[in-house]
Amino acid sequence: MILKINEKDVELKFGVRFVRELDKVGGVDTGSFNMGMALTKAIPALQAYDPVALSNVIYAASYGSTPRPAMTEIDDFLDGYAKIEKLFDDVTKEMLKANAVKVAAKNLKA
Repeated sequence: MILKINEKDVELKFGVRFVRELDKVGGVDTGSFNMGMALTKAIPALQAYDPVALSNVIYAASYGSTPRPAMTEIDDFLDGYAKIEKLFDDVTKEMLKANAVKVAAKNLKA
């Protein structure tokens, strides 16, 4: 999936590295170590149209872009995006296709 942020094409990738990057920005942090779990939190948050979750997911999924957009650039992009509900749906749909995400999403439904 490609988004145009600040006139630059930003490719979003939703594999294992995405999950690792998402844990860095949204994982459960105990103060002494990060327990992860960001994906488990992000899936229902995206379904509830939480803009912080969407920003975190886009940031984490853009790990391969050079230069990687800053979190503030992504926030500004979302603030000005006219069809944000469709963007939530598109990002969620694309994310749920990835092998690294499918099982976690399936287990959340159970």
